[in-house]
Amino acid sequence: MDLNKFFWINEPENHSFGENALIFETEPGTDFWQRTYYGFQNDNAHACVVQADRPEFTFSVASRYSPSQLFDQAGVVIYLDSENWFKASVEYETAEISKLGSVVTNLGFSDWATADIKGGQEIQMTYRLSRRKNDFLIESAADGKTFHQMRIFHLVKADGPIQVGVYACSPLQSSFKAQFEDFRFGECVWEAYQ
Repeated sequence: MDLNKFFWINEPENHSFGENALIFETEPGTDFWQRTYYGFQNDNAHACVVQADRPEFTFSVASRYSPSQLFDQAGVVIYLDSENWFKASVEYETAEISKLGSVVTNLGFSDWATADIKGGQEIQMTYRLSRRKNDFLIESAADGKTFHQMRIFHLVKADGPIQVGVYACSPLQSSFKAQFEDFRFGECVWEAYQ
């Protein structure tokens, strides 16, 4: 995949592109969240995205990072604007446990769906995101091969071109290096419902 077509939303100070790979360092106090429960609004996570005009596609990428503090996270993102977006990632909690989760934000309100998974000093996960117009399927694979459904969701404002890619952030006063590789963008593998 041609990473030269990707562009930054909240560009980090330190980043580098390789052959089908991206590495960047998060900055403290960065996150995506809108209003729900906590009341705050954060729209400063680092995201590197590409415009996707096709109404149906599948995007996949492998992520790896070594968290340094609670809530550190790295994964995939769809970004329309500050009040309409999606993210999926592993969010660090402790050395023993982390949360594999996703956030869907429609019209300025975020939700958060999670499942507890094994923690560790290095977190690896491959994500596969499929689009059928305004509907999406997010899947994850700890081994990079065997994908499991995380959720099916709808983005109200995703009725045209969208921006899809990767993100990472450090909501507290920490920083870590996130690595993404094996970017793939192609035909939709999510079968249409009959």
